[in-house]
Amino acid sequence: MIGPMRYVYMLLKPLSFLPALAMMYLIFTFSSQNGEVSGDLSYRVSYKIVQVAEVADQVVDLGIEPGNTDYYAEKIHYYVRKAAHMTEYFCLAVAVAFPFYVYGLRGFPLLLVAGAICVGFAGLDEYHQSFVDGRGPSLRDVGIDSIGIFFGIMVVKLLCWTTLQMLPKPKKKRKRRT
Repeated sequence: MIGPMRYVYMLLKPLSFLPALAMMYLIFTFSSQNGEVSGDLSYRVSYKIVQVAEVADQVVDLGIEPGNTDYYAEKIHYYVRKAAHMTEYFCLAVAVAFPFYVYGLRGFPLLLVAGAICVGFAGLDEYHQSFVDGRGPSLRDVGIDSIGIFFGIMVVKLLCWTTLQMLPKPKKKRKRRT
């Protein structure tokens, strides 16, 4: 890069980690909710999912009995909570892995470094939950988070690799014979 653009690039490159910090803050905020508030939030999401399924049942026969929204919401509540875990750590992994890729970390080292940061954060987050009323640490949740982390890093690797393959290759300079 030439001139002032080089300095702008050098300034902006470290800022590429801000989305990861924002995601960590968001996760920490969700984990700071007491058990009752957290459970109520995920139950409301489950309830909305069932309501959408009931509407879809009118178009395609899914076998959902009308009026049993609470029953079905309770039935999927656990899975909605675990899907939320996976999703938030998927987003964290993307936000962590992408800047490392930009900095030139590729292949297995990217998986190792970004994975260690994200899984380490998941473990610290579960430890943090042990101090929150009505919540507790769960090794199972760290495992579920790790699934989201793995897929997040793989998506970054795939998208970045694909993008690099589509870029035009620089032409090699031919040596002139004299």
